[in-house]
Amino acid sequence: MYRILLKRPRAGVAEIAAGLDWPVERAERTLDRLAELTLVRNSSEELGKVRLVNPEFGLAGLLQRQERELAQHQQAVAATRLAITQMLTEYGDDTEAQTDEVRRYTGLDAINSQIERLSLGAESSVEVFAPGGAQTEAALEAARPLDKATVERGVRVRYIYLDSVRNDPATLNYARWLNDIGGEVRVLPQLPPRMIIFDRRVAIVPIDPEAAARGVLILRGAGVVTALVSLFQETWTRAQPLCGNRTTTADPDGLTRQEQAVLDLLFEGHTDDVVARKLGVSVRTGRRITADLMARLGARSRYQAGALAMERGWLGRSARTGESRVGDDGGAPAATAADAPAGG
Repeated sequence: MYRILLKRPRAGVAEIAAGLDWPVERAERTLDRLAELTLVRNSSEELGKVRLVNPEFGLAGLLQRQERELAQHQQAVAATRLAITQMLTEYGDDTEAQTDEVRRYTGLDAINSQIERLSLGAESSVEVFAPGGAQTEAALEAARPLDKATVERGVRVRYIYLDSVRNDPATLNYARWLNDIGGEVRVLPQLPPRMIIFDRRVAIVPIDPEAAARGVLILRGAGVVTALVSLFQETWTRAQPLCGNRTTTADPDGLTRQEQAVLDLLFEGHTDDVVARKLGVSVRTGRRITADLMARLGARSRYQAGALAMERGWLGRSARTGESRVGDDGGAPAATAADAPAGG
């Protein structure tokens, strides 16, 4: 409708509705919305018609409002993240919080011992988030015997890596080995914090996802573990099976899954360093992806890029759509010391 008014500023509601093949009522509602956005005003000369606010002024004002909304959202996300971190920190530091349902462990030896115990005792399933990109060779080799033993026992395990592990030969070879011995591995451009769920009854999560050295919590409460299982299931559904070639499939707007993840992270207010760490890529690569996206959007700043991406419906798309719907059954590798939430 706004484009029609740009071409025919004196068009009336009936004429606009006819041009768009809309009911008159819809055209009237849309004109009201344009007025709310301060893009049109009622005409002082002709009753029932509107006049355009100077497009340069009106559109600039619209963009400024979206930038303010984006900044407010980013501040809200940052405040929520800080509050959650503080609560986890307080909970982890409270020795009285140690119960049968929640146990805290610090130090790699203690954590690895718990992972080995739970892995060897798993009877039905092990479900793993493995963010962080490339894993160290030493950690992968230490994990190999446990993974092999668990798969051979017939325990069903599902394992999700960052898509960027394809850039690291050691991690990629390990993931392919897991597939070869009967495991199933999937990948996503972005993952929640590291997590391991055993038999859907026990979960290991980091005390602080941003400070792995602080240790882990082992959770046994049915409520929280059920919620974590649901998170894993939703993420697994969106992930893609690991295969020989990198997946570069783009959506109808030409966005790859990795580009969608970068947009979502930037919208949440993350820095270049955090974006790169969450995707498991170098800061240089993350900045290159961001620069390419800004160029495609025609944006001069990140705030403007966020507003334009919001307008085009590009934000949050990776969380709303599930591109992979293949079967959820099948064996996969066991979680081991290489996957420890404290530092893997």
